[in-house]
Amino acid sequence: MAVIERLLIAPYELRLRRAWGSARDTFDRRSGFLLRIIADGVCGFGDCAPLPGAGTETREAAHERLLSLQSRLPGTKIEHLLAGFDDVLEATPATRFALECALLDVVSQSALVPLRQHLSATAKDRIPVNAIAGPLGSLTPVDLQGYQARGFKVLKLKVGLDRPDVELDQLALLARQLPPDVGLRLDANGAWGLDEAERVIASLAGLPIESLEEPLRDPTTELLARLQSIAHFPLARDESLRGLVASLDPAMLGVRRLVLKPAVIGGLTRTLALAHAAMAAGVEVVVTSVVESAAGLWPTAQLAAATGSTIAHGLATADWLLVDLGTAPMAQQGCIELPGSPGSGFRPHA
Repeated sequence: MAVIERLLIAPYELRLRRAWGSARDTFDRRSGFLLRIIADGVCGFGDCAPLPGAGTETREAAHERLLSLQSRLPGTKIEHLLAGFDDVLEATPATRFALECALLDVVSQSALVPLRQHLSATAKDRIPVNAIAGPLGSLTPVDLQGYQARGFKVLKLKVGLDRPDVELDQLALLARQLPPDVGLRLDANGAWGLDEAERVIASLAGLPIESLEEPLRDPTTELLARLQSIAHFPLARDESLRGLVASLDPAMLGVRRLVLKPAVIGGLTRTLALAHAAMAAGVEVVVTSVVESAAGLWPTAQLAAATGSTIAHGLATADWLLVDLGTAPMAQQGCIELPGSPGSGFRPHA
């Protein structure tokens, strides 16, 4: 069993190329902590990038927890730690995610297998991803041409930032410019009341909508099921999964799709178990990032491959960062090709 020698914590702040905006919050940089765990001479990496608006702890809470772990972990066997840190880190999911990523990076490197194959023997090597196009109102014809040239089949857009009638007109115009095999993934981030959401969904009939995430300001299973019954596309739960994960029955959530963020759920194995339960219940699964650094994006992509879900995942976020902590997984022809090298794939810049 590998024994932890050191936990190193390096704070970082990374600027975005443009502000990331939604109906809930807006930010123009991502800050967090790069974790480095050294065990038996092997170095594993994790990214703790809290985003309270998405459902994680604050940066201050994460830092406090990491400092306490830094003094306690040396001398601990990795296998014992992986089996027993749930209670200690339950209130700090981004910290838990980062620590587990670093530990599993060490474990998979030591086993000489890619992280995805450590998580699942049937993991894929290539995963489809959607383009992260930002707010609907900011999309330009040049942007659209760029996404088409890169082979994306799904464009994700933030909606709920303007009046519904304005955005519906914009979507109708955009639909006329799309090739027939490209769909629009809309994310309302809880922007609408029930009446508004019903009108929007009815008005989207005939448009190439791939899915709609979080349409309701105050979602309940009953209300979401009511909306799903009139939608010809999947509705998806993301932020409204918060607090439901521990006792989740995916078949009883009122929607046809779950959007899973490992940094919010609290780790790779926990998210993988939820994904398998959802898919077994006939609910679709999409894995997405929280616009973290390459150190967090690599293991999240490895996890997406392990789920077996063939739906485009929300992992093409590396382009949003002006600089990064290392080379990030990049989409080509609408897909991310994962390497066969052991571990998560992350290597920091010198």
